[in-house]
Amino acid sequence: MNERKRIAIIGVGLIGGSLAIQLHEKKLSSRLIGVDANAEHAKKAIELELVDEMLPLDEAIQQSDVIVLAVPVDTMVLLLPVILDKVDQQILFDIGSTKSQVINSIKNHPKRRRFVATHPMWGTEHSGPQAAKKGAFENKAVILCNAEESDADALDWVKHMYKKIGMHLLEMEAAAHDLHAAYVSHISHITSFALANTVLEKEKEENAIFEMASAGFESTVRLAKSNPAMWVPILLQNKENVLDVLKEHIAQLSRFKESIEKDDHAYLLRLIENANKIKRILK
Repeated sequence: MNERKRIAIIGVGLIGGSLAIQLHEKKLSSRLIGVDANAEHAKKAIELELVDEMLPLDEAIQQSDVIVLAVPVDTMVLLLPVILDKVDQQILFDIGSTKSQVINSIKNHPKRRRFVATHPMWGTEHSGPQAAKKGAFENKAVILCNAEESDADALDWVKHMYKKIGMHLLEMEAAAHDLHAAYVSHISHITSFALANTVLEKEKEENAIFEMASAGFESTVRLAKSNPAMWVPILLQNKENVLDVLKEHIAQLSRFKESIEKDDHAYLLRLIENANKIKRILK
């Protein structure tokens, strides 16, 4: 398992680029090949030495032992079957934020078992190769979905790789992953986008709002800077779960609105005290 691999990363942005840094530093790669449709990203990835070279997709597949798919999830469902058509015994895995549609896109493919579906639970609001970070995945969780549908050698190498870069592994079915991701990640982004839009609308009247912005405000709207090209496909692919979570979130907001409208001190206190219970989970 110590054998270094020739690894192709398709999409050398924040996540793909950060993974490239770790693959090199942990001596998991003998050669790092980048593939990116964005010419500026490709140039930047070489300048930052995230990869050894950039190649066209077909050449990268032919010259690699492992292929990492790190593109937006709408592109992923189109590209994944095409790549599987071209692989021989290469290991292929993705690092996307939704899993059901991705897995369904190749469920009947004859080479399905060469693919491992994964979601490393790390990211920032920044994007592009210049946003890549050293040590990005350390002490974070990675979800492996429908692991039983992958070949043992492919699964073993992907697990070994994630452990080597400092992640702890969780396994679950794709449908369960998408539900949980809607609660712990997707709703956070929607809330941040909505709050940013709310304040931007008000800012038209009151320029002082941003001068008054506190650390609390900045942390709450930080995610609103996230790349729309990544997040629109995620939210639409996970539509059913996201809508379910949004319905509950809107109901919670309505309870706060009602308690404030009615000057209901006791009800408002209960709502906030109940929210404080999150301390048991988030230390």
